[in-house]
Amino acid sequence: MRHFTRLFGSIDETTKTSEKVAVMAEYFSTCSPSDGAWTVYLLTGRKLRQLVPTARLVGCALAQTNLPEWLFGESYDAVGDLAETIALLLPPPTSSSDVPLKEWVEERLMPLRGKSEEEQTALLTTYWSELTMPERLVMNKIITGSFRVGVSQLLVVKALSKTSGVDEPTIAHRLMGDWKPTAQFFKGLFEADTTDADVSRPYPFYLAYPLEQEPAALGDICEWLAEWKWDGIRSQLIRRNGETFIWSRGEELISERFPELLDAAAFLPDGTVIDGEILAWAEGEVLPFALLQKRITRKSISKKMLEEIPVAIMVYDILEFEGVDIRTKPMSERRKILTELLSPGALDAAPSCRGQLHPALRVSPGLFASSWEELAESRETSRDLKVEGIMLKRASSAYGVGRRKGDWWKWKVNPFSIDAVLIYAQRGSGKRASLYTDYTFGVWNEGKLVPVAKAYSGLDDSEIRQVDDFIRKNTLEKFGPVRTVKPQLVFEVAFEGIQKSSRHKSGVAVRFPRIARWRTDKPMEEADSLETLSALIDGEGGPQRES
Repeated sequence: MRHFTRLFGSIDETTKTSEKVAVMAEYFSTCSPSDGAWTVYLLTGRKLRQLVPTARLVGCALAQTNLPEWLFGESYDAVGDLAETIALLLPPPTSSSDVPLKEWVEERLMPLRGKSEEEQTALLTTYWSELTMPERLVMNKIITGSFRVGVSQLLVVKALSKTSGVDEPTIAHRLMGDWKPTAQFFKGLFEADTTDADVSRPYPFYLAYPLEQEPAALGDICEWLAEWKWDGIRSQLIRRNGETFIWSRGEELISERFPELLDAAAFLPDGTVIDGEILAWAEGEVLPFALLQKRITRKSISKKMLEEIPVAIMVYDILEFEGVDIRTKPMSERRKILTELLSPGALDAAPSCRGQLHPALRVSPGLFASSWEELAESRETSRDLKVEGIMLKRASSAYGVGRRKGDWWKWKVNPFSIDAVLIYAQRGSGKRASLYTDYTFGVWNEGKLVPVAKAYSGLDDSEIRQVDDFIRKNTLEKFGPVRTVKPQLVFEVAFEGIQKSSRHKSGVAVRFPRIARWRTDKPMEEADSLETLSALIDGEGGPQRES
């Protein structure tokens, strides 16, 4: 725990990615395989389910500090992070501990979940007495399931690659899928033999950046492949050794939720991995995304749901073919392999030769244009086709790892936007835990403001501090962590889609809301109305969506 806490502190103290990679690489070169496995587990965002109820954790801390509840609450309000608040308030340790991270997690912390309240209290008291303040902070964060530190999985991959000498794509591949933090797993990350992919393991997803300039700046349009940006669930479908696995981009195995895709995959040859978007699909067109959400949230899929919400996977890349990793081949070549596989004969001149491997396995159609202006005209029809815009992929590009600039761009249609009033606020998390950064916005309906969207991104640090100051001075009511704010501040809120919703008080729900700008020039009386927002559903705003 001591060694891991020093690493945590070193990462937290710098904003330079090169320094973060260096300190992680040094740690991985000296730690035990067992501790290394748990370190990778925690640094890559995997979390243990909360081990002790929050109220019990707070109660135990109150007993140790002898503070009144109101003072603890004020301290928490000032710090903004429960794990850190407890670590700061506890009395000094009475002993020390040199127990390895593995033992702390597996033999001390994880068994807490099955203990009685008395046992949990006694053990927490003992553990806190052995640890310094920074060590307590780390332990508390693991217990609450809120462990976060300022590194991405890509940086962890770089550090492991630097330590082991194994290339980054191989390390990234080994970190995909469902793995356990064991010494054997950690040693496997360093194996020089790179042919170790297990049957079910997906490849790291390659992600595109939003287009930052006019597309003409990308050069000759002939060097690029264009296709629609589908609005579904990004997934990899894997067919190996007669078995099929479907992984979401969030590294969740979702095979059982799409039995029709499992049936369709039986037509694929072994050693095939395809990348695409799962869509609710019927009669040749995309169905509302909200219907697809119903499929993904159900643990079991009824026959009725299969009939009412059929799906297909719109495939735009192939990563493995005939058991060979082909990600380094040019995009144009992978596209030909994919097309011939799923649409046999499609590359032939004679239409009579063309076929389809299975109706649920569809090749994402390419968009052909002689100029960027012509492609821009196609982009304007995106919402009519229920897509989010256009994807641009360099014809010569390999399939990379993670989000990288240069070869893949998403050229999305402009988002919807409304002017809305800030009505509720909550503190943020991590470094913003002491600031009010999570906002709820409302629009007018019959003379009252009704909530329509929550957002926490879009403001710079200076604006966040100004809004935080306003919230603290203009809080009308408190409901747990939520503050009701005096309605005054107006913000332009952008979002990608809108749908009717019986679960929301306003009757509508928006997708991916974020703050576009602070409308300091606009009084709250001039904010938009629910009528204006509702009109987007059937107007130019795109497809109607029920949820």
